[in-house]
Amino acid sequence: MARKDELGRAGEDRAAEELTRIGFRIVERNWRCRAGEIDIVAARGSVIAAVEVKTRSSTAYGHPFEAIDRDKLRRMWRLARLWAIAHPEIARGRRVRVDAVALIGSDPRSASLEHIADLR
Repeated sequence: MARKDELGRAGEDRAAEELTRIGFRIVERNWRCRAGEIDIVAARGSVIAAVEVKTRSSTAYGHPFEAIDRDKLRRMWRLARLWAIAHPEIARGRRVRVDAVALIGSDPRSASLEHIADLR
């Protein structure tokens, strides 16, 4: 389990670097409340993105995005709204959306990375 946790953390680090590279400012990482956790909250212009990061060493058990089913997406949207309510000074006047980042590879630093914006 420790290896899986390390892989996940390294994937989140790489996702944060990529989001920063494309113009986002990382507002918060691993925000938790009773309803769950948001891996990354990032802001760019008039958008706040609640980002789910999925890191896998391979696609042997499917693509990482396949882990985001309808229930998971609903939970992510709920968490995004709860984050915005808890942080009105940052969220006010901004559109909140849910994004996902998938990394595939044994080393997140060189893994393939995909970013889907505004999941619905």
